Amino acid sequence: MAALARLLERLLWPARKEEEAEEEEEGCRSPNRPQSLLDAPRCAQRPHGGAAAAWGLRFGASAVQGWRAHMEDAHCACLALPGLPPGWAFFAVLDGHGGARAALFGARHLKGQVLEALGPEPSEPQGVCEALRRAFLSADARLRALWPRGEPGGSTAVALLVSPRFLYLAHCGDSRAVLSRAGAVAFSTEDHRPLRPRERERIHDAGGTISRRRLEGSLAVSRALGDFAYKEAPGRPPEQQLVSAEPEVTALARQAEDEFMLLASDGVWDAMSGSALVGLVASRLCLGLAPELLCAQLLDTCLCKGSLDNMTCLLVCFPGAPRPCEEAIRKEVLLDAALGRRVAELCASASEPPSLNTVFRTLASEDIPDLPPGGGLYCKATVIAEAYSQFCQASRQRCMKGQKGAEEPTGALSVSALHLEA
Repeated sequence: MAALARLLERLLWPARKEEEAEEEEEGCRSPNRPQSLLDAPRCAQRPHGGAAAAWGLRFGASAVQGWRAHMEDAHCACLALPGLPPGWAFFAVLDGHGGARAALFGARHLKGQVLEALGPEPSEPQGVCEALRRAFLSADARLRALWPRGEPGGSTAVALLVSPRFLYLAHCGDSRAVLSRAGAVAFSTEDHRPLRPRERERIHDAGGTISRRRLEGSLAVSRALGDFAYKEAPGRPPEQQLVSAEPEVTALARQAEDEFMLLASDGVWDAMSGSALVGLVASRLCLGLAPELLCAQLLDTCLCKGSLDNMTCLLVCFPGAPRPCEEAIRKEVLLDAALGRRVAELCASASEPPSLNTVFRTLASEDIPDLPPGGGLYCKATVIAEAYSQFCQASRQRCMKGQKGAEEPTGALSVSALHLEA
């Protein structure tokens, strides 16, 4: 993990400095405010998951702080909902801004608001769609009653409500969901940005402005929980304020070809498209990877591909999800072994000890067959970092067995080789 963190630090250094420069140019950072990005990414994850075999649902989730100074994402997952028949489940990902307070509140209380709005016998699909709309607005009203006056901050949200007949998606902001059906993207949510025609009309009607593609030159999303400073337009209902907590709700009739739904905060979508994510997830499921471990690997891949944000992903697998495939597993084992050998060759053949960053960039320039779709070599960064560390450790052990003061054999790596070049 330490080697992976160092690899990420050097690979993404230009992107990190570029984002800080953009923040300064847009006036989003003040000289007295602490930097929003760390000097090195925090890569630790705690993947978790569960299953409801009776109705064929599995889920996995993971989150990573990454380069941000604070973790502001949150999520929740519930495979059974009290008061509702078997087969109903609820999942949500929330992405806070200006602090984690709103995201944590949503993760703890949004499910309860949904259950209260649904009642014991929800009418599908129209009644459920209206219940989800009411639940988001009532959660926002409850949050407002608890919110310290004048304090900034809010959270985007994307929620999946599963019933035996329908998949219901409710979202506000730029946390997204994508459905894979029969091996392709069947549905994807659309971000709520100030320049979307319906959003722009509401903002202007409420007396707001849009500057640099941001609401009032500051907020990048036009719907969110919280952000109460933008919900003060007199005489206008909550759904007609500058920022609205009203979700966009979609009901999708379930089909046998439904494979999985991926919910994620915007840091994931910054690095990969919906189609790339669907391809990567499907390929990992064919390896028999547990959903929670798949989510952790996906976030590592997004870090390597350049995401600088907090990231959370939640994967819900349906009965039609890809099953383990012996041929896919065989190819993956061969790929990992080939990468390990190639790393050792590059290290042993170099006249100067190469950095891990140099090894990765050399591999990226080569034509390597059978790399994971969507993720490519970035999906194998952990494998490469581990192979590099193992080679360095073996080289040090060989050196220690030699005579004191003897020169290191040609191609052997010292401890300093583990530190990447600036």
